[in-house]
Amino acid sequence: MSPTDSHRAEVADPPRWAVWAAYAVPLCVLPSAVWRLTLLVTDDAVTSWYMIFLSVLSMGLALSTLGLVHRWGQRLPHWVPLLGGRPVPARPVVFLALIGGAVLVAICVYLLLNSRFHFVERGWVGIGRDEPAHPAPTWEVLRYYAPMVAWGPLVIAVAADYCRRVVRPRRPSAGDCLG
Repeated sequence: MSPTDSHRAEVADPPRWAVWAAYAVPLCVLPSAVWRLTLLVTDDAVTSWYMIFLSVLSMGLALSTLGLVHRWGQRLPHWVPLLGGRPVPARPVVFLALIGGAVLVAICVYLLLNSRFHFVERGWVGIGRDEPAHPAPTWEVLRYYAPMVAWGPLVIAVAADYCRRVVRPRRPSAGDCLG
C-alpha cells in the first residue's frame, strides 16, 4: 500500500449535503459573473479589464470550493513542478476557507445594513479615477448578486465538514480545525 492509498483510506467521503453545498457555490456566483461579462458587450466602460478580472477571480474562488469535497483537492496534481503529488496541508486550507467565508458574510451584512441605515451616504464609487460615482443599484442589477448572499455560509459549512473529515478524522474537538 503506497502513502497515497493510506491517505485515501483515512479520509472519509463527504456527506451528500456537503457535496451539494460545494456545487451550489459556483452556481451562486455564476449570475453576477456572467452579467459583468455581458456589460463588456453593451457598455463602453473604461474599467472593462476590472469586469473580466472580477468575474474570473470570483468564479475561480467559487470553483476552488469543490476541492473541499473531492480527493483532487487533498493532493497537488502530479504536473505541478517540484511539489506534484504531495498532500495539500489541510489546516491552512480550512483557515483560508473559513476566513474567506467570514469575509463574504461580513460584506453581505455590511451592504444590507448600509442600505438600511446609510453608514456611507454618497453614491456607489466608480473603480477608475475618471469614472463618476454611480447611483445605488436597483433590483435589475441586484437580482444577479442576490444569490451571492449564500456564498459565505456555504463555504463555511463545507470548510467545517472538510475540517471534520480531513484535519481530525478521529475524535475531533472544538479547537482542532484552527489550533
